[in-house]
Order: sequence, then C-alpha cells, then structure tokens
Amino acid sequence: MFILMAACAGVVCAVIEILFGMEKRSVGKCILTAVKNVFVVTVLSLGVQKYLMKYKHFIDTSSYKTANFVKFFFVALIVGILFQTFVAVLHKRVTFERDLPPKKKGLVIAGNIVSILFYFLGKAAYTGTVWGRKEFGAVTGDQLLINLTSPTEGTEASVYIGGFEGPVFETLFATTIFAIILLTSFRIIYHFKGKDRQVFKDWVKRIICLVLACYTLYNGVSYGIERFQLEQVFNAYVLKSDMIDSNYADPETTKIVWPEKKRNLVYIYLESMEVSYLSKDLGGFMDENLMPNLTKYAQTGTVFSDTDNFFGGPQLGTGTQWSIASMVNQLTGLPMKAPGWKNTYGTEGKFLPGAYTLAELLEAQGYEQTMMIGASGTFGGLEYLFTTHSNWKFMDYKYALKHKMIPEGYKVWWGYEDDKLFEFAKKEIKRLYKTGKPFNFEMETADTHRPDGYVTPGKEKPYYLPYANAIWNSDKDVMEFLKWLQKQEFYENTTVVLIGDHLSMDTAFFKDAGFTSDYQRRQFNCIVNADPSVGIPNEKVTRNRLWSNWDMFPTVVAAIGGKIEGERLGIGTNLYSGEPTIYEEYGVDYVNKELEKGSKLYTEKILQVENLKDAAVHQGR
Repeated sequence: MFILMAACAGVVCAVIEILFGMEKRSVGKCILTAVKNVFVVTVLSLGVQKYLMKYKHFIDTSSYKTANFVKFFFVALIVGILFQTFVAVLHKRVTFERDLPPKKKGLVIAGNIVSILFYFLGKAAYTGTVWGRKEFGAVTGDQLLINLTSPTEGTEASVYIGGFEGPVFETLFATTIFAIILLTSFRIIYHFKGKDRQVFKDWVKRIICLVLACYTLYNGVSYGIERFQLEQVFNAYVLKSDMIDSNYADPETTKIVWPEKKRNLVYIYLESMEVSYLSKDLGGFMDENLMPNLTKYAQTGTVFSDTDNFFGGPQLGTGTQWSIASMVNQLTGLPMKAPGWKNTYGTEGKFLPGAYTLAELLEAQGYEQTMMIGASGTFGGLEYLFTTHSNWKFMDYKYALKHKMIPEGYKVWWGYEDDKLFEFAKKEIKRLYKTGKPFNFEMETADTHRPDGYVTPGKEKPYYLPYANAIWNSDKDVMEFLKWLQKQEFYENTTVVLIGDHLSMDTAFFKDAGFTSDYQRRQFNCIVNADPSVGIPNEKVTRNRLWSNWDMFPTVVAAIGGKIEGERLGIGTNLYSGEPTIYEEYGVDYVNKELEKGSKLYTEKILQVENLKDAAVHQGR
C-alpha cells in the first residue's frame, strides 16, 4: 500500500513536470518522464519513511491504519515536489534573484525581530519540554517552579552538558537556520517558453515566516503547559483549598508521649530506589531481582504496600517526587508545593520557616542529629532545610572538603561516591553513640541518580544496562553498611528506616527495560527494628494502603516509640495505627488536585508570607 501511495505521488509529480517543465512534448518523452518520476519519488519517499519516519515495514502493511497511508502520500508528494524543484533549478527553469529593497524598512525590521523572537521562544519551549520529560520523567509544574527558584550549585556536570547539547544547541541551531531564511532577501523567477514569471516575492516569505513563528510559539508553549502540567502553577496562585487547613495537625502542639528510654534512628533516603527493580514474583517488573539484599532485609521488618503484595509503596502525591520534596514530606508531614520564592526555599534560615519538623521534636527529647550526603547541600536548598530546623550537624560535599575528609579538588559524580559516604557514616554514627545521647542519623545515597547511575571502577557489572548495574551495586553497598550496623552494640535499640526518595527519573532505563505504562511504579520502603510498642502489624495495616511520603513523619515517630494523640502529624497519618490516611479518606486524585491549590495555612504559617500579593516584595528582599 505504501508503494502504491508513493507511485500515485510520482504520477502527480510527472503531470506537473509535463505541464510546466516540458516545452516540447511527445508521447515518448511523457512516458519516460512518468516512469522517471514514479521510480525516483517511490524510492526516495520509502527511504524517508524507513530512515526518518522510522516505519518498520513498507511491504507488510497489515499493522498500519488508513491515516498512516494518507500521511505517507503527502510525505511522498512533498518529496516529489522537492525533487522537481531540484531538477528545475539544475536546468535553470527556476532561478533565485535578489529582491528589491522594501519600501518600509522599519516595519520589515520590526516584523523580522518579532518573527525570530517568537520562533526562538517557541522552539526553546518545545525542545526544553522534550528534553526535560526525557531526562527527568514526569516533572510537574510545582516542581518546575520550585526548582527554578532554588539554588543549583552542586549539580552534576552531565545535567548541564546534556542541557546544552540538547535543547540549548537545538534551539540555537534551528533559530539560526530560520533567521538565515528570513533575512536573506530573494524572489523566485520561473522561466518557461521564453517568458519570465515571478512566482514568489520576498514579502510572501516574510509573512510565511511570521505565521510559522507564531505557530511555533503557540505549539511550544501549549506542549510545555500540557506535559509539565503547568495548570498546577495557575491553581497554586489563583485557586484555594482547605485540604491542608482542615486536616493539619500541628506537630508543635500535638501531644506526643515518648518512652523513657529513647530509641536511636538511622534514616536512609535511597536515591531513586523503586519496587519496580524487584523481580515480577515479588511485585516488581524485572525478570531478575536487582535488589536481592534489601528485599531480604525488608522482610525482617515492616513494608507499607499499596497492593496485595508484601512489597509496594506510596502513591504519587503533589509535591513529592524529587529529592528535597521527599525529605520535606517526611520531616514535616507536608507536601512541598508552590507558591515558592527564592527567599522561601533558597535562603538560609528561611526554608519553610513555619514548619515544625521531626528534627525539632527529637531535639526537644535530647537527640543528637546528623545529616550526611555526598553532594553539595546548596543544590535545591537542601542545606537550608536542615539548618533552618533544629540542631543538625550537616555533612555534605563542601563539609568533606573543608574538613579534609576527601582530597582538595576531589570530585566524583555529584561530589563523592557512596563507598566513601558509608565509611564516613560509620565514623559519624560511632561518634554520635559516644555522646551518650539518643541519636538521629540521616543520609542520602547518590549512586543510583540519573543518568545511568554511578558504579565505582572495579566493581562488577553483570547487566548490559548501566543503570541496572548501579542499582545492583547500590543494593550490595547499602546491605554491607546495614550488616555493619547490625554488629554494633546499640543496634537493638536502633530503628532503621529505608525509603526510596522518589521514583527514578532515568527514563532511558525504563524504556530500554521494556516497562509498560500499566505498571504502577512505587518507591521502596521498609522500617526495621521498630519499637516493640507498635507490635507486629497485620496485613490490614500494611497492605492495600493508600498513603504518601508525608505519612512517614508520624509513622517514624511511632516506630521509635512516640504515642501520638490523634495519630496525625502535619497531614500525615501514623500507618501503624490503621487509621485512614487523607488519601483513604478523600481519594487520591481528589487530594492531589486540592493540594495543587493555594492554602492559607501553608502560605501564612508554613511559608510565613502574609498573602500572595507580597510575593514580589519577599522575592526582592
């Protein structure tokens, strides 16, 4: 069928050449022209179909629909017309000449500027959206807005390189070609039977370019709004909801009864770790389990699952699916949401200044607390989150350089690799224990970050996908650290929390691994060695639960022995209690839509901005 469509397009092109390109006609010449056009147009258009349109077949067409054939006919027709144009120029039937200077130069210059600007902005919006979705997955409007107003220092170099080589260069390249065509003044002259006809004037080209620029702008912005769900930004600034206001339990005033003997807490945020990395029989998507060690370890504790399987995890909530947002969720019991300004998320002492966190609860109980990461804490404002709230010792890449934990100028991956992170963690935990106080040690891994993860040279790489190797090695590394922890004299009085901070953004891995859209990806989670007071929760408590990251706040408090009046902190619910979460009470989709909207309590109490009209003032301080 494709061959027939191409042949039909070739016949049309042959008729055009016979009527408008052949000054002396004969039956033989007409037949020869028809054969030539049919052959050339068919071969060239099938080549375009195979190598540019990426159609797998053109002989076996049983899997294609009518629309595919119609589309291909027009593609073949365009190929034929381009071929005819090439032949006409070659035989000088068509010539290009410089056009006369325009009469209204100012208007032309203004129009050209508008055309180039519109085309540039539209192309940038489109290529940026395509690249963002490919590199980071389902980035939402709230994440986009917050990240734009947060510090980017410490970003791994490949992110910048990929951005420049991708959307930045693609936009500049396309805009340069567009500008050359627009600014080159010419007209097309058609020579036939001794007469010269002007078939294309320069002002026509300028109008076409302006229309194309307007379409490019509209298409690029529309695509960005759709794919980045930018209606969320509109909702945050314009619409209002009392979802947070009417379901918020203030951690500062909620009554919590703590045990006399305090439990230690080791809290590990596992970069991008998902249940989907497990084998299919365990609820994952892989043929072979990429996390055999953590799978076995988790079975000694409690996993909160959203399915009938033992392994499952939280729902995708508004303001949860990037690293710092996940930490905000679990430390405050709240989503990390727009509106956001640099002073709110990216300035020392002003990161959610009105929030009361897990750290502040533990400080009041005499805990020593350390947060350790191998990247720079400036990225995303992470350092400000921890230093704004409580007495954290914050140990990041910059701290390691300053205190000569790593050589001067050392830089691997996002700062230093997880091998070193775990060794530093052991030393810090020993120091915390020696203080004689209960401790809260938190850390975040990084070797499973996109793109492709990081595997220390010399380690095994049993899989052909780089990211699979990073996951497999990270599973081993975390387990080695946990084995060390189990040997320590304080382990029996230490609760361990493991959770994937968010779903992985390594979209290439999921494509290459054959993931299907109907599989529901979930963050890995488990709590091991919880306080005996929570008992052994039954399956009604641990399975088929609808919950999100913010429910970890009260759940972790319960896991270390805290008795929470009302079983809620922030908008999170203690999952051990069996009480319904806000998702279970109102529905996942409804809650997420409501959380996209503005909240008086969030804006005035948590962000400490009196109203949205003050945003510009706060941004400028």
